[in-house]
Amino acid sequence: MIKALNEVEVITLFVEDLAAAQAFYTGVFGLEVVYQDDASAIVRLGPIMINLLRREQAPGLVEPATVASSGSGVRALFTIRVTDVDGVCAELERHGVHLLNGPADRPWGRRTAAFADLDGNVWEVAQILQGS
Repeated sequence: MIKALNEVEVITLFVEDLAAAQAFYTGVFGLEVVYQDDASAIVRLGPIMINLLRREQAPGLVEPATVASSGSGVRALFTIRVTDVDGVCAELERHGVHLLNGPADRPWGRRTAAFADLDGNVWEVAQILQGS
């Protein structure tokens, strides 16, 4: 184990439409933009920053790997702990966000629901069930 790898600072999401992605994260999540230029917008989610980067700018960060196009399949799931999954789901739906699944009680002691942003990045909200 590499002890220095113990804190996530930034998650970079490759987006097709920067303005739409920014509107999603500021409007649905209520996040604050902490930096913005023509290629990206960075929003803060608690101690983590989410860098919304135009897809065409991404190759330089991941070469020699290639950047997959939007809609080519889910590659990651980001989980946010909440105290009331059902309440959060109702709020998401008020913002026009459609759930992929849930809310559902899971055998590992969480109640979860998943949804995708405009570029197919999947987020999950998870509530610890009592007795878990």
